Amino acid sequence: MSPTLERRLVAIIAFVQFVNILDFMMVMPLGPDFACSLHIPVSQLGLAAAALAGFAGGWVLDRYDRRTALTFLLVGLALGTAAGGLANGLGALVAARVIAGAFGGPATAVAMAIVSDVVPVERRGQALGTVMMAFAVASVLGVPAGLELARLGSWHTPFFALGALCLLAAGAAWRFVPSLRGHIEAREERQARGDDPSTLSEFASLLRRTTTQRMLVAAALSNFGLFILVPNLAAFTQGNLQYPRSKLGLLYLLGGIASFVTLRPFGRLVDRHGSFKVSLAGSVLSIAVILASFVYVVPWIPVPAMFLGFMVCNGLRNVSMQTLSTKVPSATERARFMSLGSMIQHAFSALGAFVSSRMLGVVGGEFGEVSCTQHDRPVPALIGIDRVSMVSIATMVVVPWILRAVERDVLRESAERDEGSPKASTVAPVE
Repeated sequence: MSPTLERRLVAIIAFVQFVNILDFMMVMPLGPDFACSLHIPVSQLGLAAAALAGFAGGWVLDRYDRRTALTFLLVGLALGTAAGGLANGLGALVAARVIAGAFGGPATAVAMAIVSDVVPVERRGQALGTVMMAFAVASVLGVPAGLELARLGSWHTPFFALGALCLLAAGAAWRFVPSLRGHIEAREERQARGDDPSTLSEFASLLRRTTTQRMLVAAALSNFGLFILVPNLAAFTQGNLQYPRSKLGLLYLLGGIASFVTLRPFGRLVDRHGSFKVSLAGSVLSIAVILASFVYVVPWIPVPAMFLGFMVCNGLRNVSMQTLSTKVPSATERARFMSLGSMIQHAFSALGAFVSSRMLGVVGGEFGEVSCTQHDRPVPALIGIDRVSMVSIATMVVVPWILRAVERDVLRESAERDEGSPKASTVAPVE
């Protein structure tokens, strides 16, 4: 693929990821809004934000054209997202989020597989940094727009609007993503040689590898540690830090701009120095931000600065992990591995949200006597956010060292495939 077509495809996948990421990002800052409308306790908002990824899709994704699979999954995501706007209670909302996750998780896996199929490994970190800028764009444009739609209409409105945007992404994927069947042709070649194990045995073989196990453990811990905090950010900033609801969109705007500016350079850092070093730096900085913002709550740090630092540091960690994860599987099993990884990420994100809902309490009841229609109504302060933060920090201490082991595994496996060639690996050495 020419550099021009490669860049265009990466841009399209970034748009797909923008829609997919916005699907779960939008729910979290709206938490206090629909908590009041649906009578959901503020301390339980993490349950509404959690969405499990579909596992069944991972068994078959590598048997279909990447474009067809991505389009189908985005249509399913559109329907699941719109269903969230019809929810009339916590149970219905969680069910709608699970449906959305059943399609959204595998859609992320296929999107990442497309980038990995097309972009050479020496530029993959930069390309994934571009794709992950969708997170920043979702913060800069999508989340503030969702908050404004909820303010002008109701909390239902952003769900319906995002459902329509998901359909637009499905159309763009079908129209502009080329047919990608290289992984299918590789399977057919194996069949011609009489070497075509069943999908179940392929999954078992993938899971038996030490490298796969380590990568999945790192993904599980990272997402658990992140989502034990993230679903509670809006409630914490409004209730504990007394930040007004009318300015909540500003926080996501500032954090998104900072992420937008830094993610692409972060990808280049990963290409140059390797995932371990970048992840370690991101973890150290994230721990400092969390201690100052959630555990000790340093009073002279402005809320926007806290929010900006939290998002940028997590971007640094995520780019390093996503780049390394694309180097673990072969092309014929990439979508399967990405889907499995996405399922693990979503499952442990949901587990983190659930654990935080059990660890947190509130001061002074849920919303007292204040009307839910009041725009800047007081939100109850959360109790226990310091304990939740320490759990998150514990995961950040462990994850970089697991990535270090994975990076070494990838180096060794690459060298074995190329019979010890000095150009065997494109992963930066681990000191």
